Amino acid sequence: MIDIERLDHVLITIPINTRKEAKHFYTETLLLEEIPGTHPNGAIWVKLGDIELHIREEAIHQNNSARHSAVVVKSLEAAKVFLQKENIEISYSSVIEGRARCFFRDPWGNRFELIEYY
Repeated sequence: MIDIERLDHVLITIPINTRKEAKHFYTETLLLEEIPGTHPNGAIWVKLGDIELHIREEAIHQNNSARHSAVVVKSLEAAKVFLQKENIEISYSSVIEGRARCFFRDPWGNRFELIEYY
């Protein structure tokens, strides 16, 4: 069992070379507060209530899309043990300071991120 505490963020994708327009839309049109920093893969992070919305460029109809929902778990190690026991492949991505994380996909290719803050 994966002991989920809360939704952390959702990553959506935008077409390649539309970062400037997306940043304007989310921060100037919708007036969402940007979360400053250098984020993985040039993503834009904004506050969406008490969660984060991550916006990243990606080729349209890309297989194995990076789009995903991310949840905070009580124990990332326990979650990984559970996934391995269920023969679910675990993958990793760039390191983000202050959080340990991993990813997995459901049988239909939907991507999920599990996060434990430290």
